[in-house]
Amino acid sequence: MKISVIITGATGMVGEGVLLACLEHPAVERVLVVNRKHYDTSHPKLKELIAADFMDLSAVADELKGYNACFFCAGVSSVGMKEEEYRHLTYDITLNFAKTLSAVNPDMVFTYVSGSHTDSTEKGKTMWARVKGKTENDLLKLPFKSAYAFRPAIMKPTKGQKSIKSLYKVIWVLYPLFRLLAPGQATTLKVVGRAMINCVLKGYPKPILEVEDIKKLGGE
Repeated sequence: MKISVIITGATGMVGEGVLLACLEHPAVERVLVVNRKHYDTSHPKLKELIAADFMDLSAVADELKGYNACFFCAGVSSVGMKEEEYRHLTYDITLNFAKTLSAVNPDMVFTYVSGSHTDSTEKGKTMWARVKGKTENDLLKLPFKSAYAFRPAIMKPTKGQKSIKSLYKVIWVLYPLFRLLAPGQATTLKVVGRAMINCVLKGYPKPILEVEDIKKLGGE
């Protein structure tokens, strides 16, 4: 089976790591990165689509057709944000993008990068966890072939990445220690990317994948 993948967030660390995993995987035939700003790289499999407004995709909807997987890796930190703003950037934009894709690619597998300790009840005290929980819950209701929520925690970047936050430069150095002290919370972005690909190729028996599920599916 060959897969055609749409990736969001390729200008960020998680999206770039997933992109690199897709470009090197033999089952991935082509990749469309949908970005708000240009991502400076080239590859025979790779095409870029600039979408300035993820809340209005009408002008680019036709270019999203013909893909059977989406790895939604775009996201923002909740630090310093009020709930209304964070909800718009996390929930509204993600759901609008997903609804557009489900309309033009009903046979698609959609994978959303959430986070460890996301609140599926949507009622907890932690704002970001509630918003992520609602985002997961409503994405899983959309008419895709299947949909998954990934909940990674500590992730080691992939060699060759350009977009690495300062914190993750530290994680890169200390990753063996994290693996030793918290093996259930640590994995690599290469494994995350492989797990997403395998969700399309093989499926997984549950829609929400915690770190141990991601490692299992990604071959770690």
